[in-house]
Amino acid sequence: MNINKLSSALACPSRLAIICWLKSPAEHFPPQVHADFNAVGVCGAFFAEKLGVTAATASAHLRILVDVGLVSSTRIGKWTYFKRNDETLAAFSASLTNL
Repeated sequence: MNINKLSSALACPSRLAIICWLKSPAEHFPPQVHADFNAVGVCGAFFAEKLGVTAATASAHLRILVDVGLVSSTRIGKWTYFKRNDETLAAFSASLTNL
């Protein structure tokens, strides 16, 4: 685990918001027809509208979170779903506590 990369990823307010929203996706996103929030996560298409940014910008934020392991992605058909990685967040929190 690279604490610097994780810290950098979470320093962006948009990425921090994504992590927070993914903790309770049913509270922050409309129902999904094709997949369950708990099973596969939130459809990537929802994030651009929620953040008020383009799809490309939302995708870039999500890619950064996936690359550092804070979020996992699952491709189903033409859609990609994103789910929070609570194990990485817990390990990151423990690392910060030990500083």
